[in-house]
Amino acid sequence: MSDGHDPAPDTPSGWAAHQPPPYQGVPGSPWTAPGPPPASPAGPAQDGHPPYGGPPHPGGPYGPGPEAPPYGPGPRPPYGRHPQPPALRPGIIPLRPLGLGDILDGAIKLIRSNPKTVLGLSAIAAVLGVIPTAVGQAVVFGQIGAAVNDPSALDGVGESGFLGQYGDVLVSYAVEFVVVTLLTGVLTRILGRAVFGGRTTAGEAWRLSRGRMPALFGLVALEALLMLVPVVLISLVIVALANAGAGAGTAVAVGALSVLGYIAYAAFVSTRLALAAPAAVLERRGVLDSMRRSWRLVNGGFWRTLGILILTRIITFLITFVVAVPFTFGAALVSIGIQGSTGAQVATAVLIAIGGTVGAMITYPFLAGVNGLLYADRRMRSEAFDLVLQTAAIEQRRQGWVHATADDLWLPSATPGAPGPHPQAGQGASWPHS
Repeated sequence: MSDGHDPAPDTPSGWAAHQPPPYQGVPGSPWTAPGPPPASPAGPAQDGHPPYGGPPHPGGPYGPGPEAPPYGPGPRPPYGRHPQPPALRPGIIPLRPLGLGDILDGAIKLIRSNPKTVLGLSAIAAVLGVIPTAVGQAVVFGQIGAAVNDPSALDGVGESGFLGQYGDVLVSYAVEFVVVTLLTGVLTRILGRAVFGGRTTAGEAWRLSRGRMPALFGLVALEALLMLVPVVLISLVIVALANAGAGAGTAVAVGALSVLGYIAYAAFVSTRLALAAPAAVLERRGVLDSMRRSWRLVNGGFWRTLGILILTRIITFLITFVVAVPFTFGAALVSIGIQGSTGAQVATAVLIAIGGTVGAMITYPFLAGVNGLLYADRRMRSEAFDLVLQTAAIEQRRQGWVHATADDLWLPSATPGAPGPHPQAGQGASWPHS
């Protein structure tokens, strides 16, 4: 018997009648209960909102929109950590420690960012270095062409002596030594400005780098001396063994070990001193100081530096080979077809010179760019030099100019803790940002 306060057994109380159905969760969430959500007791909504307990309105206040990631399984960023923003890149490289791709891409961008200056200077250097070799090869092809009808034309070829056979190569190396040294200094100065997105004319680059030419020539000459001294010593040892009556097997064994040892020595020394030229130009150091600076910078990154240098040489060899082979093949056909005439020799020399020039005007700036960017990378890794570059880039972006004083950022005085002399920073005009 009811007293009027207890509800009927099959009738829910007023509080229970208004309770929501069990929580079903957000569709797609791992916490969603199986099965479709039950309909709202009140029926469909009349004000445009979804029924109570139904799926959330996309993008509305009832839950995350369709673009919000559910809190489901899968990798999530650590609490309190966010992805690093991309590094500043005002010029040819990002202003952070560089990877292999950054270095190779930056060397290519050095050419593309200022093609008239870079390729123009490289073409001049290439022509001066290639002409002696082209003339010598043209003479050889002419003799081969003449021997097609007269085999006796080759009788005196092997009797011309060492200078007669290799004189053109020696002259070419001497000329290349001079012009490539000059080109390295000029291109390194252009690279120093291109890192910030600035451009440098050929005249301006020469004006800024000509004072460093004595140091560059001294540096290259001393490095050449370091490479030649072991060759002389090895030759003296082999001659001494031959004079002492040592057997042929002993001489071959000593020669093979000497060659292997020299290859290891040359790789070690050339890698340790690979950054001396950029240091001499950009930091305005002397010969011995630049070599010490390169030696210190390579510490901790020797094998990486060696690998990048070897890869760069392979790339430049392939470029030179692909570019020069068609011209060399054409020169051989001309010599054989016209059979050693003066016109054939001139045409042969021109074709060989064109092929060598085109290949060298691409590879010279590429090599200089890789060396300069390796130098920048080692400073970023060992001296936090990227922070100096980033601070300067932000200021230059704010002003909209790449100032000439950007060249002074490469000086040791701009990097706390960098060893070496600290020349006074110079003042200069400003150049528009490229």
